[in-house]
Amino acid sequence: MNVETSQNPFPTSADNANSLNGGGVATVHKVAEKVHHAVDTLEQKIGAGSEKVLVLQQEYGDMAREQVRANPLLALGSAFALGFLFAKLFR
Repeated sequence: MNVETSQNPFPTSADNANSLNGGGVATVHKVAEKVHHAVDTLEQKIGAGSEKVLVLQQEYGDMAREQVRANPLLALGSAFALGFLFAKLFR
């Protein structure tokens, strides 16, 4: 058997850990921890942002319902005018 055929063609993480120089494994773990922390921070920011969007959607939806109930003919006329305008623009 020669050297090329005696090596594992499908190396595992244990094989890679043995082949890394001194602090290589520690460096990989540090980078992994930093990436994990960054992902957690991003997840928290996205979660907070989505909650704000849902609150704004609820507020504007309620406000729109109140306006339509207060002035149904104005809402109907506005919707018709806006639809007519879009029909003319995108024809």
